[in-house]
Amino acid sequence: MYAVIATGGKQYRVCPGDSIEVEKLPHEVGDQIELDQVLLVADGDRTRVGRPWVENARVKATVTRQAKGRKVVVFKYKNKNRYRRTKGHRQHHTRLRIDEIIA
Repeated sequence: MYAVIATGGKQYRVCPGDSIEVEKLPHEVGDQIELDQVLLVADGDRTRVGRPWVENARVKATVTRQAKGRKVVVFKYKNKNRYRRTKGHRQHHTRLRIDEIIA
């Protein structure tokens, strides 16, 4: 059984037991959360596609980590003008462990 969920403007294919990193969510480590924006649920040969979401479908997950991602270096440069700017960015992420898919 698997589902496709939407969170943080992105879509993720998840199965029970999976661990995914999503955009930062306002929850503490150890919290149980429910994701209700389920786009698709597939169970064997039966598939339900939502318009836009599958009704009464939820995905239960546990927050296992709040962390920052890898650093992305942004470098601006204009030739012949002595213009250089270097900037770094680290995105905040939340790691979720998928516990159960309720269809």
